Amino acid sequence: MKYIDEFRNPKLAKQLIKLIHKLAAQLDKPISIMEVCGSHTVAMFRYGIRKILPDNIRVIAGPGCPVCVTSQEDIDRAIGICEYPDTIITTFGDMIKVPGTKTTLRDIQAQGRDIRVVYSTLNALDFARENKQKKVIHIAVGFETTIPTVAAAVQRAKQEKLNNFFVLSSHKIIPPALKVLVASPKSEISGFLLPGHVSTIIGSKPYEFLVKKYKIPCVIAGFEALDILQSIVMLLNQQINKQPKVEMQYARCVNAQGNLVAQKMIAQVFKVSDVQWRGLGLMKKSGLILRPEYKAFDALRHFPVKVPKTKKTACRCGDVLQGIINPTQCVLFKKICNPSMPIGPCMVSSEGACSAYYRYGGKRNG
Repeated sequence: MKYIDEFRNPKLAKQLIKLIHKLAAQLDKPISIMEVCGSHTVAMFRYGIRKILPDNIRVIAGPGCPVCVTSQEDIDRAIGICEYPDTIITTFGDMIKVPGTKTTLRDIQAQGRDIRVVYSTLNALDFARENKQKKVIHIAVGFETTIPTVAAAVQRAKQEKLNNFFVLSSHKIIPPALKVLVASPKSEISGFLLPGHVSTIIGSKPYEFLVKKYKIPCVIAGFEALDILQSIVMLLNQQINKQPKVEMQYARCVNAQGNLVAQKMIAQVFKVSDVQWRGLGLMKKSGLILRPEYKAFDALRHFPVKVPKTKKTACRCGDVLQGIINPTQCVLFKKICNPSMPIGPCMVSSEGACSAYYRYGGKRNG
C-alpha cells in the first residue's frame, strides 16, 4: 500500500535496529525517552520496538492520551450535566467508560440518559439540528489535533443560530505539560519523541524551550515502524554529540509553522486558561475555554453542576503519565484494574499506557 508499506520495510528496519545498538554502545549512561503521544505508545508495542531496544535505553509513557489526562472533576461535571432534563450528551467513545467519583457515563446511559458516541463534533451539530426541542451538549476532550474541529462546529452553530448546541470544553494543550514534566525534580527524561498529530497543528516552534532552557533532545516522530526507529536514531545522535535540538522526522506531515488556518480558528473561538490535568494538577495556561463572544455555547454557563469531592484510589495513573513508573508497577494493574473494569483512565483509552501494557505486555524498556 503506497505511503504505508515503504515505512514498514523489514530490510530498512533491520539496518536501523543495528544502528540503534551501535549508537547505544556509545552512550555514557542509560537514557529515558518519553513517548509523549499515546499513539506512539501503542505503535511501539505493536511493532515490537520495545523488545529490540538495548538495555540502556528505557522508554517511558507521557501525558499524550487526552482521555487519560482528563481530570476526575471534568468527568464528574459531564456526568452531572446528564441529570438535566431534555438533554443529549455527545462524546467520543473512550470517554464513556472513564470512572468519575461515583459512576461513569456508560452507567448513566444504562439508566436511560441520552448519551451518544460520535466520531466528529459535526455529528453533535447534526443532533442539535434534528432535535430542536433538546439541548445537545458535546463533551469536548482532546489536544491541538481535535480542537480545530470543535472550533469549526462552534462557529457554524453561531452562523446557523443554533441555540440548543453547547460545548463542555476540557481541551488541553501539550507544551505547558512538557514544561511541568521537565521542571519536576522527579524527571528522568533524556529525550522526547514529540507527538506527530499535535505537531501538524502547532508546528515545531512551541517545543523550542525544551532545547533552549532544558537542553533536552527532541524529535517530532511519525507513527510507522521506520518512523519511530529513525526518530530513536536521531535522538541518540543528539545525545551522543551533545547537540540537543528539535528535529523533524515527520517532515511529510509537519512543518515549523504548523497549520496556520487551524491555529487562527482555535484563537478565534478559544482562549487559554488554567486547567486541571489528571496526575499533574492545576497547570497555568494549559487548557482552553470558550471566548466571551461564544458564551452562548458554553455548557458551564448554562448547566451549573456541583462536583462531588474527588475520591482517592490506589490507581497510579498520574505517576504513569509523568513517566515516574510504568503500569506494571501499579498494585492494581491486572489484579483489580483491567479494560473490562478500569479503575483509572489509563486503562480505559485505547491509547492509554495501562491499556497498551495490558494488551501487549510489559518489557524492560518500558
